[in-house]
Amino acid sequence: MKPKFEERKEVMLAYVENVGPYGDVPWGELVPRLYGWAKEQKVMPGFHPMGIYYDEPDTVPKEKCRSDIAITFKGEASGSNGVKTRKLPAMKVATLSFKGPSSEYAQAYRTLFDWIGEKKHRMVGPSIEVYSKMPEVVDGVPILYAKIMMPVEPA
Repeated sequence: MKPKFEERKEVMLAYVENVGPYGDVPWGELVPRLYGWAKEQKVMPGFHPMGIYYDEPDTVPKEKCRSDIAITFKGEASGSNGVKTRKLPAMKVATLSFKGPSSEYAQAYRTLFDWIGEKKHRMVGPSIEVYSKMPEVVDGVPILYAKIMMPVEPA
């Protein structure tokens, strides 16, 4: 897929803060916990979990990398049991849809980052990844399904 710009609407997030290597996020624990929270709070959860990644793993020690693992939701709710809530504001994002082996993921990020520069924009927030499917292993290779988004504004 080719990079493009999108306008994202404001949404409510339920999220769990995570610290550690981005490749070691305990998805199998956190995503069911978020959907369980949504059921308990009687709100309508979004279909696709997401990760918001605050640190650059090339410059921050991997064990100190911060992320929020999240789902969107509709309705009135409050945080509980380690699940927090907040608004994710409306924003312009540069996006790139990715489906492929995890070994090609860093290149997808470079492609999107370079494209942002070519379009005379700059990043103004953390990277967001929305997962259309949970990763699967095909012939021993992890395959990822994600839309990579970077909040941007004209440079």
